[in-house]
Amino acid sequence: MSPLSPVAAIGRSTLHLLAMIGRVTRYLGETLSHIVRPPLYWREFLAQLMFIGYLSLPVVGLTLVFTGGALALQIYAGGARFNAEAVVPQIVAIGMVRELGPVLTGLMVAGRVSAAIAAEIGTMKVTEQIDALTTLSTNPMKYLTVPRVLAATLAVPALAAVGNVIGVMGGYLVAVTRLGFNPTTYIKNTVDFLEASDIVSSLVKAAAFGFIVALMGCYHGMQSGRGAQGVGRATTNAVVSASVLILAANFVLTGVFFTE
Repeated sequence: MSPLSPVAAIGRSTLHLLAMIGRVTRYLGETLSHIVRPPLYWREFLAQLMFIGYLSLPVVGLTLVFTGGALALQIYAGGARFNAEAVVPQIVAIGMVRELGPVLTGLMVAGRVSAAIAAEIGTMKVTEQIDALTTLSTNPMKYLTVPRVLAATLAVPALAAVGNVIGVMGGYLVAVTRLGFNPTTYIKNTVDFLEASDIVSSLVKAAAFGFIVALMGCYHGMQSGRGAQGVGRATTNAVVSASVLILAANFVLTGVFFTE
């Protein structure tokens, strides 16, 4: 083996990564250019709004209600070491609304929706349905990507808003039934502690996460290889890339909103 083989492998990996970033950036630019130009396929958009938003509500709700309850238990146990058990309502509220609500909503939607989008579009590519759309003078970006990206960008903030309430209520139920908190005081502390900037940041984060989820699902579906193995690889790549980008975007947006 040549002494330069490890260096060559690093170089190939770097070039492959840069090429992928370039393809994703180009796909992003094409998506944005098509979003601002008519037409919009309203039937496809509404169908995706139902699929991404309403049908994702059960998994998002269950995830956040248990997370809120577990968060209340952890904060109470940690606060007990410093005689600060009373801060449970405030910390649960800010933790759910600023971070856990939008992030967990984005990750749950990524696992459910990004994989489904990639599998659907990948299968359409394998069975040459995308070629058929082009033959019928229908732009695949307009018909497949734009409705999904728009629907996810609008639906995920609504899911996060509902999920935030469910998560806070999960903490409320645990605090009241197991930790001995007064119900009225708990709700008052929660409402008094939250600020408008917390809610705005949560919704902006969720919109960005929804955009990422749909974009990655559509991109990897369009890049799918032939056959069942190619579709499976596209599905896996969509979920992984969407999840990683959600966490990276969360770090960036948190710095934008909450750095003094």
